[in-house]
Amino acid sequence: MKVVELSIPGAYLLESPVWGDERGFFREWFKAGELASAGLDFEPRQANFSSSVRDVVRGLHYSLAPEGQSKLVTCVAGEVDDVIVDIRTGSPTFGAHEVVRLAANAPHAVLLPGGAAHGFVVRSECAGLAYLLSSPYNAQLELEIDPFDAELDIAWDLRRPAVLSDKDRDAASLEQRRRAGELPAFA
Repeated sequence: MKVVELSIPGAYLLESPVWGDERGFFREWFKAGELASAGLDFEPRQANFSSSVRDVVRGLHYSLAPEGQSKLVTCVAGEVDDVIVDIRTGSPTFGAHEVVRLAANAPHAVLLPGGAAHGFVVRSECAGLAYLLSSPYNAQLELEIDPFDAELDIAWDLRRPAVLSDKDRDAASLEQRRRAGELPAFA
């Protein structure tokens, strides 16, 4: 596995081989030992899966769990643009975002640091994402930021109006979360 640091501190692109033949393909997207060899400490506590249709935008979601919540994300069906936003107060890249194309038959996964916000837009007719979380979901500590916040200026690649949950459609802006003291700190 190749580990490449992204522009946001603590965020990484993970590349692993894809083996394909007439049956399809196979890839290993998580190996704890290889992450540890790269100096990364990630211990999954929960696994999630989502399935979404074209032009769904999920996010931007983050956790205020005291132990932090890192995420390891890969696409298992279709194709998405995965978005990582640094919302950690005091971070040198606060407010910056990184977009990574993830596809089921491509060798990529992303590791997000605790305190980063995460979202994605579906580029194929349907897509499935698998997530490993370093801490379990806790509804009272899970928050969201408006994915169309002008301050963040994320260029979502949409063919039609975004399909959003009510929670994401009504999400606060980054500035509103900052004023409310609802952002994680950069460690």
